[in-house]
Amino acid sequence: MQIFYAPGIIGNTYTLDEKESKHLIRVLRMTRGANVRLIDGKGNLYDGIIRDPDQNKCTIDITGKIKDFEKRNYSLHIAISPLKNPERFEWFVEKSVELGIDEITPIICRNTEKSGIKSERVNNLIISAMKQSLKTTKTVLNEPSRFNEFITKDLKGIRMIAHCNETIKRDKISDIYTKNENAIILIGPEGDFSIEEIDSAVESEFFPVHLGPSRLRTETAGIAACHSIYFINQ
Repeated sequence: MQIFYAPGIIGNTYTLDEKESKHLIRVLRMTRGANVRLIDGKGNLYDGIIRDPDQNKCTIDITGKIKDFEKRNYSLHIAISPLKNPERFEWFVEKSVELGIDEITPIICRNTEKSGIKSERVNNLIISAMKQSLKTTKTVLNEPSRFNEFITKDLKGIRMIAHCNETIKRDKISDIYTKNENAIILIGPEGDFSIEEIDSAVESEFFPVHLGPSRLRTETAGIAACHSIYFINQ
């Protein structure tokens, strides 16, 4: 059954925006009486039936609701450097949403080559990945943050910094992280974190961790970290 994004559902009917309406009516050619499912980005899954198949503002009758659909007992926040190639950053966003991630913060580090991201495009990717993977809670995309500003924030959970510097003792995520705890993981840029950044993070109570023996690309490291938390919580 097709899934559509419907933020702000109130009552027993909902009118999809123009983008979702066009996809439903023009692309999928669905008609009055067809069954659809809606997600609101707040953790709820709805069953619905098309009442008015208008391609600009399709109206859905809500017939059922599952509250807190597949709610997790933990939250995952990954702070990751933007990349010179924006498509690689976007790939990380898409795949991390599919696995399950609550917050993404682009962090600007000493070795970050490109500090900006296309927030509107990335948010659209988040919504698309939500629908594809049947996630009902929308991943929060935060504004970019300077590294030193981010590590001093009041972040609730087990804090980790994943880096490649072999001269500094690092543990496996599974040695640091406990099931059902919230997790915050820092992932650095192509040139990795600087020694000063690692030291500052440790002073701010971030545990140094590694993601295995291979040297991973930033976006791959982000997915590996995301999957590690997902796997531990299964």
